[in-house]
Amino acid sequence: MKFLDQAKIYIASGAGGDGSLSFRREKFIEFGGPDGGDGGKGGDVWALCVDNLNTLIDYRYQQHFKAKKGGNGAGKNRAGANGADCIIKVPPGTQIFAEDQETLLADLSKPGERALLARGGNGGFGNAHFKTSTNQAPRRVNPGQPGEELTIWLRLKLIADAGIVGMPNAGKSTFLAAVSAAKPKIAAYPFTTLHPNLGVVRAGDIDFVLADIPGLIEGASEGAGIGTRFLGHVERTKVLLHLVDATEEDVVHAYRTVRRELKAYGAGLDKKKEIVALSKCDAVDAETLQARAEALKKAAKKKPLVLSAVSGEGVREALFALAREIGRAKKDDAAEAHAARARWHP
Repeated sequence: MKFLDQAKIYIASGAGGDGSLSFRREKFIEFGGPDGGDGGKGGDVWALCVDNLNTLIDYRYQQHFKAKKGGNGAGKNRAGANGADCIIKVPPGTQIFAEDQETLLADLSKPGERALLARGGNGGFGNAHFKTSTNQAPRRVNPGQPGEELTIWLRLKLIADAGIVGMPNAGKSTFLAAVSAAKPKIAAYPFTTLHPNLGVVRAGDIDFVLADIPGLIEGASEGAGIGTRFLGHVERTKVLLHLVDATEEDVVHAYRTVRRELKAYGAGLDKKKEIVALSKCDAVDAETLQARAEALKKAAKKKPLVLSAVSGEGVREALFALAREIGRAKKDDAAEAHAARARWHP
C-alpha cells in the first residue's frame, strides 16, 4: 500500500429540509387547520479514528464528502427524515487542519475518538408550528438552514514509541529490518527510504513501535532533501535513537548536522531523550572505531553505543536502552495524568 501522510479534502454537511405549508382537508371537518410538518435536520460530517488504517491513501482518489440533506416536511404533521451523517475514517495520529493549514480543528490519536467537522442545517418549521390562538390559519413556513462547506487538510503523524534519526545511509533501515518484521528498502546509496517505516520490536517483556524516517541532510529545515517532511512522524515518540555512521570521516559533523536540523524543525524534537549510537561498527577497524567513539562522546556529551545491525553486535543493548526510556516516559505520563485527576477530583 502506498504511504500518504497528507491530503486535502472538501466536506459539506447537509442542508435542513423545508417546512411544509399544508391544511387538513377532510370531509365533514369544516375547520381542519394547519398540519404542515417540520423539515428534517441535515446530516453532520464527522471524523472517526479507526485502528485498521495506517495511511491516507484513500483520500487521493476521493476528495469530496457530503452528508445527506434533511427531508422536507409534509401534510398530516409529518416531519421530514433527518439526513444521514457522513463519516470520514482516519488512522490514529491524524491531525485535521483548516484550509490555512495552521488552525487545528481536531487531533485524533486513539481508535474510537471522533470529531464534529461540519454541523448539518436545522430543518425549517411547517405552518402547524406557527398556529396560535389569534392566528388559526398561518401560511408561514421556514426553509431549512443551509449546511456548512469547508476545505480541510488531513495530516498523519504516526504513533510510534521510538524513532530512528540520522544522516542518509546511517543504517536506519538496516537496523529496523534487523530488529523487527518490517521490510524497508535497503540499498547502498542515499535516500533509499522515501517514506517512514514502522516495525514492532520486542525487548524482554516489552513491545514497542519503532519508526524509521528518511535521512536528514544539512539545510533540511530549509527544504533540502525530504527528511523534514516526515519529522512530524517522530513528534509523538518518547525517545530518539540517533545513528551515526562509523564509516564517516567526521562523525562529529554528522551528529551536529542532524541535531541542528532537529532544533530548526522545532516541536520539541531537540529536547527529547536521545540515545546516540555508532552504527556499522563492523566496517571499520578497532582503532578507528575507538577514536570516532571518543570524538562522538565529546560532541554528544554522553557515551555512544556501538552496534552493527548486520553482525548483531550491540543491537540488544540498544533495544533495551530504548525500552528503558519508553518505560520511564510512560510512568511519568501516568503520574502526570494521576496528578491532573487529583487536582480536578480532590
